[in-house]
Amino acid sequence: MSDAAAAAAQDDETLKSNRVASVGLALIFLLFLPPWQLIDSLDKGVLNSFVSSPPSSCLPSTTTTTVTSYHTPLSTSSSTEDPEPPKMSTERTFIAIKPDGVQRGLVGPILSRFENRGYKLVAIKLMTPGKAHLEKHYADLAGKPFFPGLIEYMNSGPICAMVWEGRDAVKTGRVLLGATNPLASAPGTIRGDFAIDVGRNVCHGSDSVENAEKEIALWFKPEDLVSYKAAAFDWVYEKA
Repeated sequence: MSDAAAAAAQDDETLKSNRVASVGLALIFLLFLPPWQLIDSLDKGVLNSFVSSPPSSCLPSTTTTTVTSYHTPLSTSSSTEDPEPPKMSTERTFIAIKPDGVQRGLVGPILSRFENRGYKLVAIKLMTPGKAHLEKHYADLAGKPFFPGLIEYMNSGPICAMVWEGRDAVKTGRVLLGATNPLASAPGTIRGDFAIDVGRNVCHGSDSVENAEKEIALWFKPEDLVSYKAAAFDWVYEKA
């Protein structure tokens, strides 16, 4: 073999060795990268650049490199923000036990449902309000075909009118009463336990805070409403 051929063969072997070393060095370098930078590096052809132009050092550079983060930075706002303050514990609702409830002796059991839940009785009276008063109370139903029968039924005997006070009293009062149609009321509710027919559904409850205020003003004078702190208040509410 001539000297020229031997030199060419040696250059060939050197080139192959350099390429093998470059590939190994590239793999070692990639092992030091975070997963997201590794993917980015492969996309940009880092391995090819190592093979074609191997660096002088056989180890990855120890100089600090800037890594682009693809993660959303954590919020700097406080994670211990105060929760929404509880609704006031002085909300009031109007509840009336209708003539059928009074005649069936259900005043006590219905009262106990509200007391046992933790609501405070602010006013109560047994009365026969009269047709004009009832028509004013049910004025929003005046155009309904059942209106005359409703007034006759409500005027057929005494009504136990009450005002209850406590947190979310209007909404929870409606839950305690149950659905207007007793057959659709869940067991455990007043109507679900004590009524069957929608025309004898035992009780009435305000359907909104605004209507509760109107109904309380219609059925009671301001001096009829007793303001006091119930002895059990601190055992019912964690925060006033």
